[in-house]
Order: sequence, then structure tokens, then C-alpha cells
Amino acid sequence: MKFLKIVLLLICVFLAVNVRAQSSDELRRRRDKYSEELEKLNREYEETANNKRSTLKQLSLLKAQINLHEEKINTINSEVRNLDNQISESTNTVHSLQNQLDQLKKEYAAMILFAYRNQSSYNKLMFIFAAKDFNQSYKRLKYLQQFATYRERQAQYIEGTEKDLHVKINELDHTKKQKSTLLVDQVKEKKTLGKQKNDEVQVVNDLSKQQGQLKEQQRDLQRKITKTNQEINAAIRREIAEARRRAEEEAARAAKLANAANPDNKNVTVPKKAITKNSTTSEVLNATPEAAKLSNDFLGNRGRLPWPVTNGVVIQGFGAYYTEGIKNENNGVDIKTNSDASVRAVFEGDVASINNIYGTYTVIIRHGEYFTVYSNLRSVGVSRGQKVSTKQNIGTVANESSTGIPQVKFELWKGSSPVNPKIWLAPD
Repeated sequence: MKFLKIVLLLICVFLAVNVRAQSSDELRRRRDKYSEELEKLNREYEETANNKRSTLKQLSLLKAQINLHEEKINTINSEVRNLDNQISESTNTVHSLQNQLDQLKKEYAAMILFAYRNQSSYNKLMFIFAAKDFNQSYKRLKYLQQFATYRERQAQYIEGTEKDLHVKINELDHTKKQKSTLLVDQVKEKKTLGKQKNDEVQVVNDLSKQQGQLKEQQRDLQRKITKTNQEINAAIRREIAEARRRAEEEAARAAKLANAANPDNKNVTVPKKAITKNSTTSEVLNATPEAAKLSNDFLGNRGRLPWPVTNGVVIQGFGAYYTEGIKNENNGVDIKTNSDASVRAVFEGDVASINNIYGTYTVIIRHGEYFTVYSNLRSVGVSRGQKVSTKQNIGTVANESSTGIPQVKFELWKGSSPVNPKIWLAPD
């Protein structure tokens, strides 16, 4: 029975460690990827810095490095928490195995003492022959045999438990060393992050001295952001209005057919989700079963959507930000990628709109009541109304005019409201 408990305990520990190992492997893979991206960004930044002139490209690269360092630190924190859990569980397992081992040794010592006191063949024979009848003698003989077998088995249990205990102690020591290494790496990353934030301040100060060039770049950037936001808002409003019109026409057509089939208007069944002027945007965009299913499928993939590019780093996150005291509002995330990189749809849907804004394209794809937006494309490989599949290429990224960096702006809207797309994308 005690052996069964030990086996069950070890199985549970193995399963827990296996699941956590998968999580640890994923965190380690992510941390290594961040390190590689940081090395590339650092080389690119050094090349830019050697020009002896601060530019918006330097500032963008610094922001990308800062974002990556913060992501890497968060990943290290997750790894440390994971290791803390492993250390805690391994410590509990070591204590449990030690208690089991102590109990097994105690029982084994009692058996050895009993065997010592009854080691003579005469005592064993007397024990057998003192039985009342043949059946009891046989049972006593079997008992002695089973006792000897059980004693051997207990010795094997003790040996096996000592080996398991030794393995767990080694694992515990290894985990503690891993944690120590991670904490050293964490301190290093925080130090580098602090330095890069200081560099960012310096670059901004240097840029402020280039008033004419900087203001012109800012004006160009501001015009493009404003124009892009206007076009995206207008395109989504048109799509919602068109969906409302189609839904209202369908409701009116259904009511007309019902009236024609029942002129007396008796027992007329009114559709439960008939669209009216008072219907919400969500009801309008989910008016058909197909649209409702697509919305539900899209929502079900929150946190698992593929990135719009196969290789990218976030330069600017979602929400308000300031450059040289000028406030900008980012309705999505700006992703730095490779030159001429392919941009792909993050989910299946219909191409709702394609707009050319200052020489680059913006593609909007509808997924039920959700919209994804892909801006700053040099070329487009889809057309309006076309159905696209997940990860289908829709165009090629362009270089950002103000920085020369190849980047795509990715946005996600629920109806007419933008939401932070980063939390919808799969961990990079």
C-alpha cells in the first residue's frame, strides 16, 4: 500500500513537471528570441548612431529595443515564478520521499529484528508444527515464505526510494542554479533598459536642436496618421451602414412575405433578431448566422491570432504617446519587420476596403463584427470583396517615410471602436 502511494506520488510529480517543462521551454524560447532581436536592433542602431546625427529612425529603434527589453524582463519574471513553483514542489517531494524512506527503514528494521530473534531453523519448525492441524501448518509455512519475500521487497523499495530522493535533490539544486542565473540576467537587462531610456532622452534632446527637419518630419507623420485614421473610420462606418441597410432590407422583405402569406395578419411570427433603426452596431454586424459564427470564431482565438508579419518587433504600442511634446494617438501597434516582408491576414474574413493614402495602401478585413486593419503597404495582392483565409498574404510592407524603417501598422476594431491588438496576438 505504501509502495502504491509512492508510485502515485511520483506519477503526479512527473506529470506536473512535464507540463511545467513545456511552459519553461516556451518561456526560454521566447527569451532567446528576444535576445536575438535585441542583437539585431543594437547593430542597426549602432550603424545609425555612427552617422553622428540623431534622427527619428534612431528614436524608433531605441523604442523597439526598450519594448523588447521590457518584454524580456517580463519573460524572465515568468520564468523565475515558474522556477519558484518547481523549487517549492520539489522541496515538498523531497520531504515526502524522506518521510517515506524513514518509515520504510523503520519497518524494515523491525522485520530484521524479528527475523534475528527467530533465525534458527528449530524455532521456525516449532512454529509450524505447533499448529492445530495441517491447514494451519500450511498457512504458517506460507506466512514465513511471504514474510521473507516481503522483507526482500521492502529492501528494494528502500533502494528505489533512495535513488528517487537523490534524483529529486539533484533536480532541486539544478533548479536553484537556474534561478540564480536568471536573476543575474534580470539585473543585467534592467541596467541596459535604464541606459537605453537615458539614450532615448538624449536622442530626443538632440532632435530638438534640429527644429526645421524635425518639425517637417513631424508634420508629415501627423498628416499621414490623421489621414489614415480618417480613412479607416470612414471605411468602417460605411461597412456598418451597408450592413445595416442590407439587414433592414432583409427584415422588410421577410415581413412582406409574411404579410402576403397571411393577409389577415393573424399569428404572424416576427423574426426575433429583426434589424431596425434602433439596433446596435453589434446586432447589425452579426445579423446573419455566417457573420455571427465568424465573430464567435474570431473571439475564440483571442490571444492566439498569428502576427501580420512572420518576423517583427513592436516599435510603438497602442494608445497615446508623445514625440517632442506632440501628442499622437495610436489605434494599433507599429511593427518593425524586414524589408519587402509579406503582410498576411490574421484571420479569415472579407476584404472590406482598400485605400491609397500618400502613396501607401491600407487594407481593412471584416471578421463578423470585428475588423483588422493593415496600413503602410507598398503593394496589395487582394481586392475589395474578396474572401481571405488565415495567414494569406495580402500585400508587401513599405518603408515608413519619416524613418526609412520597414514597418506595418496593425489595428483591430470591434465595430467602430479600436481595441489593443497586442493582447489578441499570439505570444511572439
